[in-house]
Amino acid sequence: MSLLIKNIGELFDGNKIIKNTCVYIEDGKIKSVGKEVKADEVIDAEKKFVMPGFIDSHTHAIFHGSREFEIEWKVEGVGYKEIAERGGGIYYTVVETRKAGRNELKKETMERVNEMIKHGTTTVEIKSGYGLDKKNEIKLLEVINEVNECSKATVIPTFLAHAIPDEMDADYFVDMVINEIFPEISRKNLAVFCDVFCETGYFDINQSKRILLKGKEYGLLPKIHADEFSCIGCSKLATEIKAVSADHLLMTGEEEMKMLAESKVVATLLPATPFVLNESYPKAREMISNNVEIALATDMNPNCYITNMQFIIQLACYKMKMRVIDALKAVTLNSAKALKMDDKIGSIEEGKNADIIIMDIPSYLFIPYKIGVNHVGTVIKNGEIIYSQE
Repeated sequence: MSLLIKNIGELFDGNKIIKNTCVYIEDGKIKSVGKEVKADEVIDAEKKFVMPGFIDSHTHAIFHGSREFEIEWKVEGVGYKEIAERGGGIYYTVVETRKAGRNELKKETMERVNEMIKHGTTTVEIKSGYGLDKKNEIKLLEVINEVNECSKATVIPTFLAHAIPDEMDADYFVDMVINEIFPEISRKNLAVFCDVFCETGYFDINQSKRILLKGKEYGLLPKIHADEFSCIGCSKLATEIKAVSADHLLMTGEEEMKMLAESKVVATLLPATPFVLNESYPKAREMISNNVEIALATDMNPNCYITNMQFIIQLACYKMKMRVIDALKAVTLNSAKALKMDDKIGSIEEGKNADIIIMDIPSYLFIPYKIGVNHVGTVIKNGEIIYSQE
């Protein structure tokens, strides 16, 4: 089966803009760019903008319950930790999620992934982390894998040590992760990555290191929530253990930026999180100046309910002063690097999977310019149309 997307006004190939071109696809793979070849099916892009499908490399999209009641607290200026103290936050969602059955979790997660697809996301990482015991963490990972089997998008499962359960202390929970949860994940092949929330009041440097290094022994690639509310050495840990990515990085300083750049750890920035928490944004321009590779993701979770990567681009441009072309690379090729999938996805070039979106705009500059609209007209996954607004 072959497909030709012709009459493209502007194409972002993962690195640069190409004008007035076409893309030829065969058996779900990109065969050529710029050569108009006879194909079984032809899509006339009508001079619209075309780019790789969005890759959302950091989400917590499996959970039950909602936290809309926190909005009033946020607008009053109540911070993240105080929200948790008032009965909201991660622990509220843990209680709700533990109550939910598999079918309920699967249905709700599928609905969120489908929303993402409509907004142009073709690959999404989903973390566990709202179970906080062996039974429920394994349940969440099993459901994430079931969602991947059913979804039109690619869903990547990650185990996350998200917080310390109320019913046990931190070291006890770390032992449980290492001695009980990891062997089960490995036996059932349930996750690709291991992540940990390294932060004051959650997992300290030593606990985070124990989890991530043991995860590597079980074949889980390390990621880390780092420098979100304080700078306690999490970025340095990411470089020491050769993490795939360090995520959040609101408090990261220049010294840490240089370490991230030298070690090739992808910095995954999540601008929607400071947006909903009224916090300061990561220093994206400074990171780019220090040669840090930046990815962007939604951080989709009950605190930050965002499924639209176009909004993330808008926040990156306006709030983090990123050039639009850098933001586009951050939601495609660099996000693929944050998932160790840049050999397959993230750019429109020969041999890669044909994950492509056609947007109802004439230029890439309209993404941050025209806000509050879903610009995605057509979503193509492995050479097949999986969503169209028509």
